[in-house]
Amino acid sequence: MKRGIILFLCILTMNTVSGCESFGRFDMPSFFKEGDIMIGGIFPILIKEILSTSTFDKEPPKVQCEFDLRVFRWTQAMLFAIEEINNDPALLPNISLGYSILNSCASPTNALRAALTLASGAEEVDVSSHCPPAISALIAESGSSQSIAVAGILGPFHMPIISYFSTCACLSDRTKYPTFFRTIPSDYFQAKALASLVKHFGWQWIGAIQSDNDYGRNGILAFKEEVEKFGICIAFVGTILRTYTKDRFLKVVEIIKQSTVKVILAFVPEGDFYPLMKEIVNQNITGIQWIASEAWITASRPSTPEIYTAFGGALGFVVQKMAIPNFKHFLTSISPYTDPHAPFVKDFWEIMVGCMPVLPGARTSTDDTTKRCTGNETLMNSDHVFFNVTELRVTYNVYKAVYAIAHALHQLVFCQPVGAQTIKQCLNLSEIQPKEVSKSLQRVNFTNQFGDEVFFDENGNPPASYDVINWQLINGKVQHVTLGHFAFAANGNYKLNVQEEKIVWRTGKTVPTSLCSNVCPSGTRKAQINGKPICCFHCVSCADGTIANSTAADCTPCPKEYWSNERKDDCIPRTIEFLKYHEPMGIALTLVSLLGASLSLATMVVFINYRETPVIKASNFELSSFLLFSLFLCFLCPLTFIGMPTVWTCMLRHTAFGVTFALCISCVLGKTIVVVTAFKATFPGNKITGQFGHAQQRIIVCSCTLIQLITCVLWLTLSPPYPHTLFTYSNRMIVLECNTGSEFAFYAVLGYIGILAIICLILAFMARKLPDNFNEAKLITFSLLIFCAVWITFIPAYISSPGKFTVAVEIFAILSSAFGLLICIFAPKCYIIFLKPEKNTKKWVM
Repeated sequence: MKRGIILFLCILTMNTVSGCESFGRFDMPSFFKEGDIMIGGIFPILIKEILSTSTFDKEPPKVQCEFDLRVFRWTQAMLFAIEEINNDPALLPNISLGYSILNSCASPTNALRAALTLASGAEEVDVSSHCPPAISALIAESGSSQSIAVAGILGPFHMPIISYFSTCACLSDRTKYPTFFRTIPSDYFQAKALASLVKHFGWQWIGAIQSDNDYGRNGILAFKEEVEKFGICIAFVGTILRTYTKDRFLKVVEIIKQSTVKVILAFVPEGDFYPLMKEIVNQNITGIQWIASEAWITASRPSTPEIYTAFGGALGFVVQKMAIPNFKHFLTSISPYTDPHAPFVKDFWEIMVGCMPVLPGARTSTDDTTKRCTGNETLMNSDHVFFNVTELRVTYNVYKAVYAIAHALHQLVFCQPVGAQTIKQCLNLSEIQPKEVSKSLQRVNFTNQFGDEVFFDENGNPPASYDVINWQLINGKVQHVTLGHFAFAANGNYKLNVQEEKIVWRTGKTVPTSLCSNVCPSGTRKAQINGKPICCFHCVSCADGTIANSTAADCTPCPKEYWSNERKDDCIPRTIEFLKYHEPMGIALTLVSLLGASLSLATMVVFINYRETPVIKASNFELSSFLLFSLFLCFLCPLTFIGMPTVWTCMLRHTAFGVTFALCISCVLGKTIVVVTAFKATFPGNKITGQFGHAQQRIIVCSCTLIQLITCVLWLTLSPPYPHTLFTYSNRMIVLECNTGSEFAFYAVLGYIGILAIICLILAFMARKLPDNFNEAKLITFSLLIFCAVWITFIPAYISSPGKFTVAVEIFAILSSAFGLLICIFAPKCYIIFLKPEKNTKKWVM
C-alpha cells in the first residue's frame, strides 16, 4: 500500500520537463509518537481567517491561518485516549499505540496532502532512522468536504477512516466510501431532527443559509426534502463561504433584509458563518429566530454578547454531551516548559496565560513587545471554558473514535473481544492490514466506561440522538443551554422532547411566527398564488355546502344531511321538508279535502231522502250513490298525501287514489251508457234498454274498477312506492317524498283512468243534444272536460314542481277533478230539489 501511495504522490507532482520529483515533506507542525501500531489523525488546528473583506472587486480577500482552541482540545482528546489505552492492561495488552497527527487548516487540499503523507509515512521517513510502522487507521476530518477528499483517495486502499465531525449524508454511500466510519450522526438524521423542530413550532415560511461546500449543500438538500413532506416552504437559500468577498456576503444580508421570513436555518460551519454573523450584527438585523446546525450552535468564537444581540435565542441540535473526568488534569498539565518542541503549545500558552513563554534556545526579536512569561504561570486554577470537561461533544467523538479503533485492533490481534479471560495473540502485528481493520471496525460493539454503547451500522454511522440547544445570556455570558432531546428508534421513528417554557426566544417570551400568508380564517380556503410556493396563498370563501375551520387547508364538504352555515365554518342540519298538516298549505288542503268529503256525504243524504222524486229517479239513484261514495273516497285521498311519508302512507296514497278514481270514472261511464241507451230506446223496435239493466251497470262498474285494482296489486307486489330522501331540490333542505317505485305502474294507473275518462267523454259528447229538459249528458260532458283539463295540466306541473309542491300539485289535481264531478253532475239536481221544486216532476223531466 505504501508503494501505491508514494506512486500517487509522484503522479501529483509530475513535471513535464523534469519528470517525477519528490513531493517533499508536509510543511506543517505535527504531533508524533511512535508505537507498535500507529494511528493517524488530521485536525484543522489552524483555520483560515479573513483579514480584510472591505474590497468589492472580484478578488478574494486576504486570509491567514489562525489557531483554534476548540480543535486543539480535539487533538488532546486523541492523545489522552491513546495514553489511557496504553495504560489499560485489558485493552491491547503489551501493545503500544502510537500516533501521527497533522493539521489541515480546514482545507480539502491540505487534508488530502496530509492523508497521503500519513498513509505513505513520508512525514517520518529519515535516512538516519528506521522506518516506523504504517498507520493502521486514520481519524479524520472535521469538515465534510475534507473527509470526502480523504475517504475518496484512501478508500480504494481500504484504509479505515473515522470522522468525528463530518456529517454529510453523502459519506454514507458505501460504494464510494467503503471504509468510512464516524462517531457523529449523519446529516440524514440531523435534517429529520431540524425538520421536526420546524414543524413542532408551526413555522411554515423559513429561509436557509448554506455553506458552499458538501456539508452545506447536502445538508440543505436533505432538509428541504424533509420539510416539503410537512408542507413547509423555503423562501430563499443564501450561499456563503469564509473565503468569499464581502460583496457576496452583503448580497446574502440584503436577501435576509428584504425577505418576510422570521426564521432562518444556517447549515454552515462556524468558520464560514462567522463573517456573516458579524455583518448581520453590524447592520443591526434583529427579530430573526435562528436555527443552527450542529457545526456552530456550540462554537465558542461566536458565543459572545456582541453576536448575541442578533443571534440570541438560537435553537439547534448537537450530539449528546459527555464528561471525561480525568481529561481535565491532562489538559491543565500542558506546558511549553515540559516539551518545548510540542507543536501549537506555544500558541495555546499565549492564549491561556497571556504571555509568551521564554524557551531555551528560542530567539526573541527586539521589536516584539509581547509580554514575556516568568515561568511560574500555571493552568491548574484556570476557569477557562477550554478546561470544562463536563459537557464534551465533538471532543468526546474523538475520544470514542480512538477507542473504537483500539477495540477493532484488539479483536483483530487477539481474535476475541476485550474482557476475555484468556488473552493470546493470534496475529503478528506486522501482518495487520488496513482492510482487516476496517472489517473489524464494522463488528465493533461495546459499552464504554461511561455507559455509552459504541457501534456502527452497515453504513458506518453511529446511533443517532441529539440534544436541543438554546442560546441564552446568563450573567453576561452566552450559555448553550440544553432544553430537550431528540432520539431515533431502531424502527426509524423519532421522538422530540422540548422544554418550551424555558426557551429564550429572539422575539421575546412567545414563540415567533413565520408565515408567507396568514392562516385563513374560518370559512375560507387557500387559493394558490401562481409562481409562488405553496405556503403563499390567498384566502377565498368556501363554496356552498363546504366548510373550513381555522386549521383546515381546504374546504370540506358537509355530510349529505347537513349544509354549511352563512359563515361557512360549521355544518348545520338541513331543514327536512314535506307537506305538514300544521303549515298553512297543509291546513288549507286538509280543510278543502274535508269540505269535499262532507259535501259528498251531504249530497248522498239528499239523494237518499229524495230518491222517489223524478229528478233522482231520472239520474239513476244506484249509480249516483256509487258515484257519491267514490267521490267521498276521492276527497279523503289527499289526507294520505299530507304528513311525513312512511312505507304505509306511500303505498296507500297512490293505490287508493288509483282505485277510487277508477271507481268514480266507472260510475260516470255507467251513467253515460245509461243515458245513451235511453236515447236509443226512443226509436221503435230498439231493445237495447232491456239489455242494459241494473245488473249490466254493476258489471261495468265492478269490472272497470277490478282492472285498476289488479294493476295496483301488481304494483305493490313487484315494485311498491317507498319513502325517499331528495337532496337535489334545495341546498338547505332535504325533501321527503314518496318514490313511485315503478314509474311505469304509476303512469299505467293514471293512463287507465284517462282512458276511462276519454271513453266517457266521447259517449257523453254523442248524447249531448238529447231532446229533453234534463239532459244529463251535457252535465257529464262538462264535468269530464274539467276532469281531463285538470289531469292534462297536472303532468307538466307535477314534473316541474319542487319539493313539497309536487305533492301539493297532485292533491290539487285530485280535489279539482273531484269537485268538478261533484258540482257539474250533482249541483243541478240539488238546485232543482231545493230551489225549483216545481220542476221536480215527471212531466218536466221527460
